[in-house]
Amino acid sequence: MNVAEVNIWGIHAGRTGDADTLFLKKNCIAIGWQAVGNLGTLAADREAFKAKVAKTYPDKKPGAIPVNAGQLFRFVHEMKSGDIVVYPSKWDRQVHIGRVEGNYIYDPGTEPTYPNRRAVKWLHAVPRTKFSQGALHELGAAMSLFLVKNYAEEYRTVLEGKAAPVTPLAQDETVAAVTEDIEETTRDFVLKRLAQELKGAPLEGFIVHLLECMGYHARLTRKNEPSVDVIAHKDHLGVEPPIIKVQVKSSDGVATDKDVSALYGKLSSNGEFGLFITLGTFSPASRNYEQSKSNLRLIDGDELVQLIFQHYENFDSRHKGLLPLRRVYVPEAIDTDEE
Repeated sequence: MNVAEVNIWGIHAGRTGDADTLFLKKNCIAIGWQAVGNLGTLAADREAFKAKVAKTYPDKKPGAIPVNAGQLFRFVHEMKSGDIVVYPSKWDRQVHIGRVEGNYIYDPGTEPTYPNRRAVKWLHAVPRTKFSQGALHELGAAMSLFLVKNYAEEYRTVLEGKAAPVTPLAQDETVAAVTEDIEETTRDFVLKRLAQELKGAPLEGFIVHLLECMGYHARLTRKNEPSVDVIAHKDHLGVEPPIIKVQVKSSDGVATDKDVSALYGKLSSNGEFGLFITLGTFSPASRNYEQSKSNLRLIDGDELVQLIFQHYENFDSRHKGLLPLRRVYVPEAIDTDEE
């Protein structure tokens, strides 16, 4: 077998790895979609698969139909006997590499939830630690069936009887890339959630809660006080300086120096500070204005997300429900430079 000439497919055994035993004990790979029925009866074109998915799942979002139908079509018609399949098991933490043997079959009897099958001869089971972080990241694709492209060479190397090329973590640039991707995805989620769910005044209440989690006493202002949405202070009564006047902008656009100066004009000289919080960014002129004022602080969307991460554990259940997050540990790039 010339492994350089065949496709390498990645596959998952369901969202939680529930088909792991089926894959490894019955020597096959499988996909679910039992409600669709026998995929072999559909015309061998993508439009027929799209139509079947749309009819079977009428509530499915239109944008998801081509993606789902495409995976089914590939499993039946594009995957060929002799192709290589890579399966990362959630249970034994091994990457199983096998060869597809035979065409698509429909078998609802053995395991009804995974009736769409292909026979596979498993060739190697390789510990995850033998692959680069980039290769593992590609295997973590959201789709249940996908072509392995970027790191296919690592799997071909194993099939040729060679050891997978292991890149030392200190030199593996994909470690930092994976970390950055997770951080950026989470940041985007938080900002989108705040922008969509707390447009306008509701975001002001969220900032009140955040400030309280940071150790301040905070309250919303009366609506007849323009440019100041929240008052925060350290003492219980709010009569001792410093008093912080906060403006909250739920737009994801650019806050100008005119916006910032409007807040600053509301400050008196007796120990009051201005805090401008936006989901978006600040213009260069706004930042220059901030630098010229010792009692003014600007917090953009990126810094707001960092504050949320730092104080998230102190959030009440309602605000955690608004931003459902889970603490995870991600690798940090290893600096090997010596002084």
